[in-house]
Amino acid sequence: MAPRTPRRIAEALLAPALALGATVGLASAPAQAAVWSSCDQWGNTSLNGYTLYNNIWGSGAGSQCVWANSGTNWGVNANHPDTGGIKSYPNAKKVINKPITSLGSLSSGYNVSVPSSGAYNTSYDIWDTDHDYEIMLWVNYNGAVGPLGTSQGDVTLGGHTWTVYKGSNGANEVFSFLRTSDSSSGTVNILPILKWIKDTKHWFGNETIGDVQFGYEITSSSGGLNFTTNNLTVSSS
Repeated sequence: MAPRTPRRIAEALLAPALALGATVGLASAPAQAAVWSSCDQWGNTSLNGYTLYNNIWGSGAGSQCVWANSGTNWGVNANHPDTGGIKSYPNAKKVINKPITSLGSLSSGYNVSVPSSGAYNTSYDIWDTDHDYEIMLWVNYNGAVGPLGTSQGDVTLGGHTWTVYKGSNGANEVFSFLRTSDSSSGTVNILPILKWIKDTKHWFGNETIGDVQFGYEITSSSGGLNFTTNNLTVSSS
């Protein structure tokens, strides 16, 4: 997979808008009066303890707009061409900033409405504070998309059964957990997944978990498709 939000934001500071600047405004926000909306490539805001990002970072992207009624109820209309390669990862982020051994709990609930066409995944993207490790949890996916690395087999953790992949994007290691069947709503107990990586597989040590992001990694959405987060909660102790 391609790099995600920490480097995406860094890239945003360096990358020219190019032709994308002329196209990002073409998608439309929903008809309802949202608390916040943006069609800007790097549009972002903070609501209710969550940071929302439009985050159009991939090459060859089309138009995309994000809207939000709150930090936990938001959505995206995206019209990206079917040309391969990830175009964007619109997401909501909750900052944790605790070492794994200091966490008593880390969990999330999600409820989404996603299209039956296009190529995308609905995923958590979890980072340590040094951005050495990325843990992705795909709760559903559609079309020509796939994780980095090689399969490590199936495991049941955090209330779900996943196929696990281990790889690298050249800048950080990536551990991808793909749910073995699609889900549009549920609860994920994230802490046992982190402890399994740390204590069972020894793929990293007592990392400090920085961000828990949840959103849509979109490869194509020709014609304009809607992705709606009906509800999202991320909680820790």
